[in-house]
Amino acid sequence: MPKILIVTGDAGESYEALYAVHRFQEENWDAVVAAPSKRRLHLVMHDFEPGWDTYVERPGYGLESDVTFNEVRVSDYAAILLLGGRAPEYLRNDAKLLDIVREFDAAGKWIFSICHGIQILVAAGLAQGKRLTCYEHVRFEAEQGGGTFVNQQAVRDGRIISAQTWQSHPDFYREIFAQLAAKPDAA
Repeated sequence: MPKILIVTGDAGESYEALYAVHRFQEENWDAVVAAPSKRRLHLVMHDFEPGWDTYVERPGYGLESDVTFNEVRVSDYAAILLLGGRAPEYLRNDAKLLDIVREFDAAGKWIFSICHGIQILVAAGLAQGKRLTCYEHVRFEAEQGGGTFVNQQAVRDGRIISAQTWQSHPDFYREIFAQLAAKPDAA
């Protein structure tokens, strides 16, 4: 059974987290949640309300993390998924996590990013020269990191697949599983 490392932490987007875990399990993948500590995480829900210039945040479901970043062995996984929410705001400062993301890249493994997850990808130095998408209000960070923002629900550039928000799930996961089912040299 292939394994995916799903990265989140407190204030991670609960819908993105639960959807990811369940969607990969549905495809017979071992979905392993990684966070700074091994415990029940406090997730949030981001939604869009009329009259607001940005999203609103509410408490969301909880989720148990399976491993800490220090316990991760990249060789055990076929892919990594960087979730959004507010968690990437502080996770992008975790040196061990950034090393993990760079190791996935160096090994030619799949890297998936949704919404604010792009902040981790940028902090790891992997946006340079890539076509990417993300939540519109972190577009600036993607571009400052050397990426080219593409206003589409999901974008693939080599072995990186990015998406804008949880509203992008259909396009994002359709692209992910199409690529995972393709031949290994399809990137």
